[in-house]
Amino acid sequence: MENQQLLDVYLNRVSAFLPNAPVSNDEMEAVLGMAGELPSRVRKMILRSNGIESRYYAIDPATGRATHSGTELAAEAVKRLFEQGVDKHEISCLTCGTSYPDQIMPGQGVMLHGLLEGAPAYEVVTTAGVCAAGMAAMKYAYNSVRTGEHRHAVAAASEAASAIMRGDVFKSEVAQKVLEHAKPEIGFEKDFLRWMLSDGAGAAYLSSRPNPQGLSFKIRFIELVSYAHEMPVCMYAGAELVNGEFRGFKTFDAAYCEAHSMMAVKQDVKLLNDNIVHYTVEKPVARITEKYGLAADEIDWFLPHYSSCFFRDKVAAGLEKAGFPIAQEKWFTNLPDKGNTGSASIYIILEEFMRTFDVVHGQKVLCFVPESGRFSSCFMLLEAVKI
Repeated sequence: MENQQLLDVYLNRVSAFLPNAPVSNDEMEAVLGMAGELPSRVRKMILRSNGIESRYYAIDPATGRATHSGTELAAEAVKRLFEQGVDKHEISCLTCGTSYPDQIMPGQGVMLHGLLEGAPAYEVVTTAGVCAAGMAAMKYAYNSVRTGEHRHAVAAASEAASAIMRGDVFKSEVAQKVLEHAKPEIGFEKDFLRWMLSDGAGAAYLSSRPNPQGLSFKIRFIELVSYAHEMPVCMYAGAELVNGEFRGFKTFDAAYCEAHSMMAVKQDVKLLNDNIVHYTVEKPVARITEKYGLAADEIDWFLPHYSSCFFRDKVAAGLEKAGFPIAQEKWFTNLPDKGNTGSASIYIILEEFMRTFDVVHGQKVLCFVPESGRFSSCFMLLEAVKI
């Protein structure tokens, strides 16, 4: 097969979908429900630290019932691309990433495809992981257009974190603790994330040509790297650490899984705080500066996804240490009012950024998505194209 020249790839449209009305800090526990017989002892402390003031849940606050699945959230985001003028019949590649799919099988991508009424046959790919799953979906779509295999692709990401953070998810674990005469509450590694994560979805349209008018972004690179060869698991679900051994849910019986809320999301907070900046900022920044010859003074805008405002200054310090300082007046995030939507966050950040900022032709935008699952990181460099 003859070598073919790689094509330029443009990010032409981004959409976002956030379910229902925003939920304030004071409303959170009423919507999610208490995990046990007592209000959370750590909620206020975590909220003070993370700086999130409102977020969105796919829960009807009046009934407590789910209003959307993760797949349905993704479908709403993709439909908004179609409403912006993206032709579903021109698309031939659809990718979808999520931290926590609605089912173990089939993949989230084909379930999304099934909800797009009137869509033709697509190549469909599902990407898994944690926060970087959304960028893995973006990278597959990017490479599919870059190689010329597809001319038009859509990448999507969604999170319905509330489905596994609701109070009733932990009923069996709390009941077991009551039997053991322990406090009727869940462990910090689980409760911590109830006040961190929320729901939402985003989608991006990629093409081999820019928009005929208005703003597009030429994708200069997407660099996705894992340091799992050096680091243990830090954020996980469907597994337990038992005597230092990481074991998946299939190695336990059903009673154990229920009593330990096996499918809940858990975080080793000390491991996170001690290592996240080194492995998701310092090391990968050194990698991209060497690989692409990128310099900090080339960056006009920095769009970081971080889980908590607690990490903002730490990320800035990590960039400085890596010899890549970016002044914070160049930063944009919507974490305080949109919440931490995991793999969908960077799409939701990009959608608001493109809609509200007067980006100038030629400006460079660096997007950053860290992942604590087993310490991965993604950087995407965009260059504004205005016609």
